[in-house]
Amino acid sequence: MVTIHPIFLCYPVGIGAALLYAYREGDANMRSVWLCSRNDALGNVAVMLAAVGVFGTGQGWPDLAVAAIMGLLALSAARSVIAQARDELRR
Repeated sequence: MVTIHPIFLCYPVGIGAALLYAYREGDANMRSVWLCSRNDALGNVAVMLAAVGVFGTGQGWPDLAVAAIMGLLALSAARSVIAQARDELRR
């Protein structure tokens, strides 16, 4: 049986985000796809760092800090996309 290490599952997300980089300034739909992919790629790295932090400290605060940062990223992206979509609807 072949086992794939979980870290290798992050690569497709990072590659997808890199491919979408050119569309980061597109319409609201393309911007939304870019922001979600970017946040997903950043989240993968952040979760790995949080795991190291939890393992190293023996406490849960690194996990909570990463969760808070990821939540703020999601809210920021949502606000940005909603504002852009409203502008596009006005045109």
